[in-house]
Amino acid sequence: MRIGLLTEGGYPYVSGDARLWCDRLVRGLGRHEFEVYALSRGARQDDEDWVPLPPQVTRVRTAPLWTAEDDGVTYGRRTRRRFAEAYAELATAVCSAGQPGATLGAPVAAGPEADRFGNALYALAELARDEGGLTGALRSETAVRIWERACRAPGALRAARTARVPELLSVAAQVERSLRPLSLDWYEDDGLAAVDLCHATAGGTAALPGLLAHHFAGVPLLVTEYGLQLRAHYLASGDAPPAVRALLAAFHGRLAAEVYGQAARITHGNAHARRWQERCGADRDRLRTVHPGMDATRFAEVGEAGTDRAEPDTLVWVGRVEPAKDLVGLLHAFAEIRRRQPGARLRIVGAAVGGEGAAYLGHCRALAAQLFPDEAEGTYAIGDNPVSFEEIGGPDVPELAQAYAAGAVVVLSSVVEGFPISLVEAMFCGRATVSTDVGAVVEVIGGTGLVVPPRNPRALAEACVALLRDPERRERLGAAARARALELFTVEQNIAAFHGIYLDVVSHFPAHRPVMDDTGDPLPFGVPAEAHVPVRWTEPRRSPRVRPSWALGGAPGGVAASGGAGASGAPVSLPAPVTPVRVTPPGPPPTPPRQPDPVPAGEGAR
Repeated sequence: MRIGLLTEGGYPYVSGDARLWCDRLVRGLGRHEFEVYALSRGARQDDEDWVPLPPQVTRVRTAPLWTAEDDGVTYGRRTRRRFAEAYAELATAVCSAGQPGATLGAPVAAGPEADRFGNALYALAELARDEGGLTGALRSETAVRIWERACRAPGALRAARTARVPELLSVAAQVERSLRPLSLDWYEDDGLAAVDLCHATAGGTAALPGLLAHHFAGVPLLVTEYGLQLRAHYLASGDAPPAVRALLAAFHGRLAAEVYGQAARITHGNAHARRWQERCGADRDRLRTVHPGMDATRFAEVGEAGTDRAEPDTLVWVGRVEPAKDLVGLLHAFAEIRRRQPGARLRIVGAAVGGEGAAYLGHCRALAAQLFPDEAEGTYAIGDNPVSFEEIGGPDVPELAQAYAAGAVVVLSSVVEGFPISLVEAMFCGRATVSTDVGAVVEVIGGTGLVVPPRNPRALAEACVALLRDPERRERLGAAARARALELFTVEQNIAAFHGIYLDVVSHFPAHRPVMDDTGDPLPFGVPAEAHVPVRWTEPRRSPRVRPSWALGGAPGGVAASGGAGASGAPVSLPAPVTPVRVTPPGPPPTPPRQPDPVPAGEGAR
């Protein structure tokens, strides 16, 4: 089948998000044909090279989100009125009080405002298709005035009523950026309209092209969210003015609800993400859990060797150094561990991310030097600190697998976490783990490690000491963790799951494009007849008192007796068979057969 892969700031760019996951998916499904439709986030990303593409990627089309070029379209009076009406409907649906986005995390319910937002969105899409783009209109003064009227209207969000002109300009600009896919030419017969399935690798703006392909050409949409775009928008707008934050939260909440409502299937990586999707309007019957696939071969040697090479009193922490990882709490917990287990050591392996991460790393180094003075045998000897800060690629840790191999217990001390990748890597290596109960940790661990509350150094210390003093328990937990990781979190299971979902989605939608032969002519019988059926084969059961339309004539001998079955398999009541009257000539003319009782108007239609 032909798959339209939709990305935002990701594959096939070298520095894109989820680049590795998309590349593994495309290479693993070599029997399918992929067309990549990528939205870029910055000039640097556009200037970079692409990753090497496999032969099953037949086309790559890109469009920038970081810059907006004037489309040069001049609108007439009728077109301007058409845009104003559609955009006002969208703004009014966003600004309505008590609707999704008014309160962060509020559940989304289907209703008139949801339909209003969707109808306005598709009206703008049709206008962009007819006129060649909407970039200029979405950035115009008319758009700002429409937002102002919507914010001042009765029933608008309380926070939006105080919005000033600079705040409205910011809202209009960010909404235009999110709606930029409306102006693309990706939805023609030689684009997304010709694919069998659109697979959006994220929600929000990345899924918008698939939403329009479904609207224009009936192409089914599959949405995969390993990182929730709606949650990311909530966090990113934390420093914005209240009016901007409320309006953008409402807009992205409406967009997420529309994407979830139109998607044939929605996949997530863990139960934490599924709960977000359900609160934002996703139908539970359409949700599927597909755990992220990770390469287990790089950890195979360490996992098969067991804990023979591990240092028995060493704790290992691996990850990005940033405040959310709570290394300060880990250092205080290690101080308690040292009082109970004097020979214990802690190896922190990771690099700082950005300026905030570098400052946090410096703070952690200073705290470690204060809590753990260098140990030395004599007064003038050079001591050694029991806490070491290292990076992958250094002399002591040349590879990631060796970082996990060095420790008897792997620790995760985060206060905020999504899908804990470092925890899965430790499980591949067959290591016992101690983790804080955040994000999807409990779902990933599944009873193969110890879990403690976050921001609780004493509980973290007690769990680590319990494992350091019990080698047999460490070995049992490590073996169980490795078996669980190999069963649930490998690349192979991820690819197999998406292959099944592809077939499931396409099997529920009729064929919408002809099959061509090598010369470009339509191929007769290239698509099976059942693929053209626009509805499900199993129709709803009818009432037993309803007569089918073909039985209304009542011709003698033309129907079966009462108690037969209709086309859908449901029992129906038919008129009784008519017996002709035998007459001997030259008597009176024969009596015509008795017609069945007349059927009330509309009875056959039901």
